[in-house]
Amino acid sequence: MKKSAVLNDQLSLLISQLGHTDTMAIADCGLPIPEATKRIDLSVTFGIPSFLSVLRTVLSDLSVEQAILAEEMKTVSPGLWEETKKALGTTPIQYVSHEELKKMLPSCKGVVRTGECTSFANIILVSTVKFS
Repeated sequence: MKKSAVLNDQLSLLISQLGHTDTMAIADCGLPIPEATKRIDLSVTFGIPSFLSVLRTVLSDLSVEQAILAEEMKTVSPGLWEETKKALGTTPIQYVSHEELKKMLPSCKGVVRTGECTSFANIILVSTVKFS
């Protein structure tokens, strides 16, 4: 049995296939995902799994050089925004409008759908290389 953080086979495969500057998204249960974009649906019911639990797990397995958030998260969901910043640590954050974030989804290698019901609980992660 796999020992590392991500047990879902589709999510583990997506993370392993990301190269430098490739993107993936983690989304709430209401974000419209483009038909042609790979969808990994982890949602079980409203709130399960949460956006933050999936984000933290992905961050434990993926090297990230930048995160992209909707500007609206700051004012509409300030608690989630604070927790998201905490989870990202020193990772630089770019802010765009929610509409702009949705326009970026077709270029993502995949979108992970959670059961999150908090408004603007969406993030795009930009992969980096980790040579050591």
